[in-house]
Amino acid sequence: MRLMVGLPDYDAYVTHMQTTHPDKPVMTYAEFFRERQEVRYGCATGKCC
Repeated sequence: MRLMVGLPDYDAYVTHMQTTHPDKPVMTYAEFFRERQEVRYGCATGKCC
């Protein structure tokens, strides 16, 4: 349901990182949320709205 309204799932991300990429650092929730927003809405640079 969360993905349907565009809310990222931090717990799924952490689980994925720990099982698939144990050698890479895991982003904090704030970093993860900010990164997901940037991916979804794009960077504001060069946009009119």
